[in-house]
Amino acid sequence: QVQLVESGGGLVQAGGSLRLSCAASGRTFSSIIMGWFRQGAGKEREFVAAISWYGDSTRYADSVKGRFTISRDNAKSTAYLQMNNLKPEDTAVYYCAGGRGPYYAVETNSYDYWGQGTQVTVSS
Repeated sequence: QVQLVESGGGLVQAGGSLRLSCAASGRTFSSIIMGWFRQGAGKEREFVAAISWYGDSTRYADSVKGRFTISRDNAKSTAYLQMNNLKPEDTAVYYCAGGRGPYYAVETNSYDYWGQGTQVTVSS
């Protein structure tokens, strides 16, 4: 079993930046792929980004490509999502997720472990 705890959300103006963190415990961190998803009000949860076990491969949703960067530090059992040039449409609850793979999986049912979510609000 893996426990995931997100942090770093908040309120930011359009064009600003935030970095989300996801701390993992309970299992060897390098044995799971990591992903970030988000869910806006009244919307379905959608894929944002994913990273392979050792960080050598990543995948992004088209809507965030070039603005967001996913990374991981296996020594700290932590994954990150650096979000730059934020837009009001990025407003959502952001969830980190872990799974066995493949790293390019974008479906929520490909991930076994979920954090509680952190709110990101971007004002115009």
